[in-house]
Amino acid sequence: QVQLVESGGGLVQAGGSLRLSCAASGSIRSINVMGWYRQAPGKQRDLIATITTGGSTNYADSVKGRFTISKDNAGNTVYLQMNSLKPEDTAVYFCNFRQLVPPQQYWGQGTQVTVSS
Repeated sequence: QVQLVESGGGLVQAGGSLRLSCAASGSIRSINVMGWYRQAPGKQRDLIATITTGGSTNYADSVKGRFTISKDNAGNTVYLQMNSLKPEDTAVYFCNFRQLVPPQQYWGQGTQVTVSS
């Protein structure tokens, strides 16, 4: 089992920045991919950024060039640096840790990010 706790959300003006953190505990040795999703009201939960244990990253087009995903050396904390925030970035942001074999994924409780215009 893996437990995830997000922090760092809040209210920010358009153009501002926030840094989200996701602290993991438990059996993280089996984890292969870590990522951030977001879900706006009335919309589906979308994947926005991933990082592998080897450090390879991928981003959704909507955040590419503005958001940066990173992790600490131990792999038990994942960050999402969000710059040049826009009102359309407003959502609940969820941390996700995933193992590939056997397939299993874990979610944090979510943290609200609100960007005012």
